[in-house]
Amino acid sequence: MTLRHMRIFVSVFRHSSVTRAADELHLTQPSVSISIRELEQYYGLRLFERYGRRIVPTEEGKMFYDYALHIISLFDEMETRVRSWDRQGVLRVGTSITIGNRILPELAVRCREKLPGLRLEAKICNSGEVEASILENRVDLGLIETSPASADLTAAPFMGDVLQAVAPHGHPLAGKKDVALAVLAGYPLLMRERGSAGRDILEAAFALQGIQVNPLWESASTQAIVQGVANGLGLAVLPEPLVRRDIAEGTVAPVWLRHPIRRTFHILYHKNKYLSGNLKAFIAICREYGAEQAEET
Repeated sequence: MTLRHMRIFVSVFRHSSVTRAADELHLTQPSVSISIRELEQYYGLRLFERYGRRIVPTEEGKMFYDYALHIISLFDEMETRVRSWDRQGVLRVGTSITIGNRILPELAVRCREKLPGLRLEAKICNSGEVEASILENRVDLGLIETSPASADLTAAPFMGDVLQAVAPHGHPLAGKKDVALAVLAGYPLLMRERGSAGRDILEAAFALQGIQVNPLWESASTQAIVQGVANGLGLAVLPEPLVRRDIAEGTVAPVWLRHPIRRTFHILYHKNKYLSGNLKAFIAICREYGAEQAEET
């Protein structure tokens, strides 16, 4: 079996389609089908079930995927390291939007100071996309505000923050303390998009109290939500560091919850990931930064 077989299998598994895998790899559909058949014959396993034009991985196929992805990941890492020995490597990092906006720039500065030859490439998106990117080996490491959904990911906490409710000035809850979530839910809410860590944590907090909410607005932009609150469209619950300046400048007013909603930020990587020296050094930088923030608060 060759690396080519493994790459074809991983592409078919990810897309659940021979056609899309063939398009991605610039191969013909018969070539892709033959490679999958050769794999199945070689190992004596059924890797996919065929239902018309649709294919679904078997349990054996799911286990085989873990090994194939690990093999490809190691090979790609070897290629990257060998080709970039003159510049000491590339580290691909995926972060949630909050961490990308607030924390990653500082981490990048520290990384440049401590690892001057390392090229840090960043992908900033919602937490669900970060997890998918790690699982598909499109990034080496992720930083998100929740625990991962996949059991194939290793998560290590490195810092945290709290969610802050905000209201427009003149609102009945503006500046109020000891406000229950149930009271907050009685007003129109502006929330982050589904898949974002902040949205998932907030919905979980409501769900724990048996409260179902339907946001008036959904946006991937924290500033769009803040401006919506400032213009009297509703209330929002957002990461405190991202609204601290807006509160200080009087754009919006704080609302203090009876039970603060706290988040823990995690460093993520695939459980089978080889931790290179650069990767370990960047993890250490993240933990050092988190420890400093904890001391300040």
